Amino acid sequence: MLLIKYMLLASGIGLLAGAIGLVLWDVYRANARRTAEGASGPVTLDAVRWRTALRFALVGCSPLLLSASIAMVPSGMAGVLVSQISGVAPDTLYPGVHLVVPFVQSIALYDMRDQVFTTAANDNPKSDPKSDSKNKSEVLKIQTKEGLPLGVAVSVRYRLDPKRLAYIHSNMSQPVDQELVPAVVSSVFRQIVPGYLVRDVFAGMREEVRQRAADAITRKLATDGVLVKEIMLRDIQLPPEYAKGLESLLLKEQENDRLSVELEIKQKEVHSAELEAEADKARRVTGAEAEAAVVVLQAKAQADAMQHTLPLKQKQIEQSRLEAQARKETTVMNAEAMAQSKVIDSKAELEKRKLMSEADADHIRVVAAADAERMKSEGQVLTQNPLLIQKIIAERLSDKVQIMMVPNDGKFFFANDVLRGAMSGAAGAVAGRPASPDGQ
Repeated sequence: MLLIKYMLLASGIGLLAGAIGLVLWDVYRANARRTAEGASGPVTLDAVRWRTALRFALVGCSPLLLSASIAMVPSGMAGVLVSQISGVAPDTLYPGVHLVVPFVQSIALYDMRDQVFTTAANDNPKSDPKSDSKNKSEVLKIQTKEGLPLGVAVSVRYRLDPKRLAYIHSNMSQPVDQELVPAVVSSVFRQIVPGYLVRDVFAGMREEVRQRAADAITRKLATDGVLVKEIMLRDIQLPPEYAKGLESLLLKEQENDRLSVELEIKQKEVHSAELEAEADKARRVTGAEAEAAVVVLQAKAQADAMQHTLPLKQKQIEQSRLEAQARKETTVMNAEAMAQSKVIDSKAELEKRKLMSEADADHIRVVAAADAERMKSEGQVLTQNPLLIQKIIAERLSDKVQIMMVPNDGKFFFANDVLRGAMSGAAGAVAGRPASPDGQ
């Protein structure tokens, strides 16, 4: 819609410029023609195309009127429709595009965003960092109950009620933030603060003063279409003389409080010492009573113990006697058991030796029979093979035998006699008789 408005405005201006350009062009051509013809005198306007230029102008006014009928309300703003005939319309125009009657209706715009009204505590801008050097805040001085001037720095955050813009435009002085809000804020604080002392406003009842002022300001501005969101009491500027006196008074009060605390501490220490003494006394009395009770109990315990000591000793003697008798019987039984064990061991040893002797005799008999059988077998073998005797002798004398060269027939060689005698001796042994010295 905004593009259409600008397009209509551009086309209307273009048509009006074309009409003016057409008139100027015709005047220029007529003047050039007269100069070429050498005529003198003023230029006649008969050659100007007035009707064409008028048509262009009329056509150009139409887009301008159409563009003027399109009005825009920016974001964050609101407006009311003001008519030259009927006055202010009751409805509020919110951000967007609206149609109006050109030259008859117009839109009055109001800022709907939050606004802040501030006051300063004194004329020195350095003491109030919130104040703006370009837009100097109003200095708010108020008389307290003692008649002392008190500087108050206040900030009020508010916004206009969009539903009551018609009432504000018709009945309130413009602009509202400069005409209405400062007057209401100043009057309310000047009504409330004089009922309090300087010290109460500065410290004790500061929040109460702020709350009462906030309620009154909110109520008064709400009737005029202004919505108050927050009221902040930033600073309170005390008179210089009162500030010095208050500082000395506070120091004295602090000293008094310190002395009171020290006195209270001393009193508590004295009371604590008294309580400790009483507690020590009570502990000693209780300890003495406990010791006496212990002595009495010990005496009673000894008496009771003496009553039970004699039967206990008798029981101990009887127990010792029984234990000695039991040890004696145990010793006798152990001796008898050891004797029986030795007798059994002796019998077992005798039986063992007897069995071993029989086993040795059986072994000897078996070995003798085996040797006899072996010798009988060897005799039979040697009888059948006499050369085995030479083999046996050679095996037993193997580490002492040396190799010699002898004749093949064996004549005149003593070894033949030796071997022959050995063979005859072996044959005699096998036959069970000794061999003769000559080998027969």
